[in-house]
Amino acid sequence: MSDREIIATERTRGVLCSGSIIFDTLVQPFEESAWGTTTFVESMERHVGGNGANTARAMAILGTPVRLLGALGEDAQAEFILEQLRNAGVDTSHIARMPAPTAATIVLVNRRGDRQFLHRLGVSALAFVRPVEFTPDLRLGVAHYHLASLFILPHMRIHGAEILRRARSAGLTTSLDTNWDAEGKWMRSLRPCLGSLDILFMNEDEARMVTGWSDAARSAEMILKEGVKTAVMKLGPRGCAIYTGKDEILCPAFDVAARDTTGAGDCFVAGFLAAQQRGAGWRDAGQFANAAAALSVQKLGAVSGMLPFEEVEKWMRTAPVRTLGAAHV
Repeated sequence: MSDREIIATERTRGVLCSGSIIFDTLVQPFEESAWGTTTFVESMERHVGGNGANTARAMAILGTPVRLLGALGEDAQAEFILEQLRNAGVDTSHIARMPAPTAATIVLVNRRGDRQFLHRLGVSALAFVRPVEFTPDLRLGVAHYHLASLFILPHMRIHGAEILRRARSAGLTTSLDTNWDAEGKWMRSLRPCLGSLDILFMNEDEARMVTGWSDAARSAEMILKEGVKTAVMKLGPRGCAIYTGKDEILCPAFDVAARDTTGAGDCFVAGFLAAQQRGAGWRDAGQFANAAAALSVQKLGAVSGMLPFEEVEKWMRTAPVRTLGAAHV
């Protein structure tokens, strides 16, 4: 096989992912604040966090070649994160190091698995100050570009649409996961990106804020009219719904007990893209993504429950599936 053929083969599988990279401290269980007192907790753990890092690390564990774009500080937290990313198999060669603290979050998790976040922006305020240039070196071995953090990175709000246009011009397919917009701008920041997206991932709360609709199908209809080719709605414990403009594809969730939902949405996206890079159709990709999310929520930490691709497939064959819930609520 020639070098050109090897590169072409690799391009069918690899993913370039950009987004936030965060040092997480997970505290569990935490039910409510009581100022001036001491609360005993069962666990306090450090983890790699951030939508970009979570999604990339989950994809790497699944066996998908993935290169991560983002920024870290020049501190001990950054070294811990880089070690964890590299151990998972993530290509970190294009992560920038900057003279600012690594972004950090304290994640408070209650006994139901619900979360509250206390976040320090740190180096994230400096990341992506200029649009990404899709050089031959950067896109070597990849066929897809995923934007994992639009709202949490200030400069990505400015340059996200241009970066997606450049990715398309470089011959890559594209996707974006909305996540929560703490600034409340939602569609004002998102709309410029939509015409350059092959896939948009949203959960129900995000879809409601973006479109004004609680109904997944109506939210998807509005998004597709903006130029997105496919809308993938994450329905939490009910699974997911995929809208292509022609079809509504409902994929039921797996019946598991959630311990920690941190990073479940990122693992869902990682599972979906990993399955697609292996040639899966919409329904199979959606069901595999549900499995990735189900494995994630059973362990403390975003990707602690993630398994290699073949082991996820094996788990799916015996895991209980919930009754298919309606996407229209």
